[in-house]
Amino acid sequence: MKRFFVDKIEEITCLSGEEFEHAKNVLRIGVGAEVILLDNSGKEYTAVVSAVEKKQMLLNVVREKVGEREAKADICLLFGYLKNADKNEFIVQKAVELGVKRIGVFSSQFSSAYMNENKLERLNKVSREAAKQCLRSVAPKVEYFPSLEKALAFGGDFAYKLFACEFAQKSEIAFSDLKNSVAMVIGSEGGFSREEAELAKKKGYKLVSLGKRILRAETAAVSLASIVAYELGELE
Repeated sequence: MKRFFVDKIEEITCLSGEEFEHAKNVLRIGVGAEVILLDNSGKEYTAVVSAVEKKQMLLNVVREKVGEREAKADICLLFGYLKNADKNEFIVQKAVELGVKRIGVFSSQFSSAYMNENKLERLNKVSREAAKQCLRSVAPKVEYFPSLEKALAFGGDFAYKLFACEFAQKSEIAFSDLKNSVAMVIGSEGGFSREEAELAKKKGYKLVSLGKRILRAETAAVSLASIVAYELGELE
């Protein structure tokens, strides 16, 4: 069944906006069709279309259940905003598929791209679409931080905090030691300065290496997210 995000679930739920346009004009969903509604609560609601109007669709909720595909581990990905919009979307999409629960983008010393409300909403739309595609019940909200320091603070409550940088001689923590909750930080195209790495260490982050080869930012983000998800048992 097709899946749609709504703001609020009620006995008779209204589907509007882009989700309605997609359901009506692209998927051609009509009266009597069964769909799954999602409200980011972790539950999935089966609903039957009762009416299709000009700007909205009405659905009767017939049953609910807890989604079974959300990650048990709490994983956070923070990455430097990239100049290429497609690469930012790629990172968000793959992070959602890998079970990441919190996603943040930030500006840092070597960042050369600029965020605005439209770009941020686009990334959140990518998150929603990716969540539907991989059958998640929750679409992680993508948040923006104007500085690395604010991004580091966002990940401060996680049990393990990883800071990937190309000049780390070796990882200060073994990936196999990770458990419970992990926050990871990846830089933008220019990477990080040594001053930023020292700031991260003061905030409790451990420097980690992803090997002797320099990786593109999007490769590093997906690689580290995959490693963390694997070590936390989310790819079993």
